[in-house]
Amino acid sequence: MTTEPTGSAAELNWFKSSYSSNESAECVEVAIAWRKSSHSSNESADCVEVATCPDTVHVRDSKDPEGTQLAFGPAEWAAFVSYAAEYI
Repeated sequence: MTTEPTGSAAELNWFKSSYSSNESAECVEVAIAWRKSSHSSNESADCVEVATCPDTVHVRDSKDPEGTQLAFGPAEWAAFVSYAAEYI
């Protein structure tokens, strides 16, 4: 499964670092970029987007970006991708 970038830089999801405070000018934000699966299409209801971080792979339905999201560890994600490549 490969992914293609979706959206622009303005559409990144930004998260404020837990090490930042509201009381100082030293704030750090981190962004994740969602990538649409190459197996998804705009004509189908089966659309999946993935965002990778160092310790987590996030998965969501691209038709409902504000809906429920799943989070997997790298080993769990690798096992899923391996299974999907072989059986799906």
